Amino acid sequence: MVRPRSLSERSETKGGRRSWCTAAGYAGVMQDPEPAAASDPESAAAPESGAQPTALPEAAPDPVPEAEAAHGVGPWPGGPAEWPSDERLDPELLAHGDRRNVVDRYRYWRMEAIVADLDSRRHAFHVAIENWQHDMNIGSIVRSANAFLAETVHIIGRRRWNRRGAMVTDRYQHVVHHETVADFAAWAAAERIPIIAVDNLDGAVPVDRAELPERCVLLFGAEGPGLSEEALAAASGHVEITQYGSTRSINAGAAAAVIMYEWCRRHGG
Repeated sequence: MVRPRSLSERSETKGGRRSWCTAAGYAGVMQDPEPAAASDPESAAAPESGAQPTALPEAAPDPVPEAEAAHGVGPWPGGPAEWPSDERLDPELLAHGDRRNVVDRYRYWRMEAIVADLDSRRHAFHVAIENWQHDMNIGSIVRSANAFLAETVHIIGRRRWNRRGAMVTDRYQHVVHHETVADFAAWAAAERIPIIAVDNLDGAVPVDRAELPERCVLLFGAEGPGLSEEALAAASGHVEITQYGSTRSINAGAAAAVIMYEWCRRHGG
C-alpha cells in the first residue's frame, strides 16, 4: 500500500544587542475582521478574582483559508477498500484529501487524535501573554507555542484575541484565560511554576546567559506598552534578547519564538 505523495512532490514530478522591546512594530497579521463592540462584552460576565483559569472555547472556523495546492495530500488511493484500519484516521480526509497546516505524520488524522498525541509529549514550559489591547501578535505567539510544543498558552486580560495569525493551530494547542494578572499569578503560585518575564528592562539578563528553568511560564507583554508593572512584579526572573543592529526592538511575536526556541535548545527532547 503506497502512501500518496504530497502535492508539492507531485508538482516536482510533473515539472521534472538589546532585548525584546515594547516599542510598537508591524505585527505581520491582518486586522481582526470582527467589528469592535460599543462596549466590551467580556466585562459582563467577569469571574471573581482568584478564579481558576478557564479554557477558551474552540475557535470558530478560521476566516483565513489554508494554502491550497501548496501542501497536503489528495484522497487515499484505491478508495475505501484500501483505507488503513486505524481509528486515528478521519474517513472524510481519506476520501477527500488533507490540506491542513499539519506535519506529514498527522496527515489524515482526526483533530482529537492529533491533540492526544501532542498531549503525550508536550514540553514543560507554558507561555503567557497580556492582552489589554487586542494585540495582533497573540495569534502568531499561539502558532509558535504549537510549533515548539508548549504545554499551555495563557491569555491574561481580554478574553477575545485575534486568531488570524494562529493559522488554525489554536485547535491543537491548550489555551486558557485569566481575567487579571493577580489571577494568573495565583495560578502559577498554586502550581509552583516560576514566571519568567521577557522585556528589555534594566537588570534583565540576556536569555543566552540567563537561568531558564525547565518548568516555567514565559511571560510576554503587548506590542507597544510591553509588560505591565503588575506582571513584572509577579515574575521571579527577567530576561531579554541580545540584538546587534540599530533598532531598539523586535516584534513581540518574533521575540516569543526566539525565547521558546532557546528553551527547546536547552531542554527539548
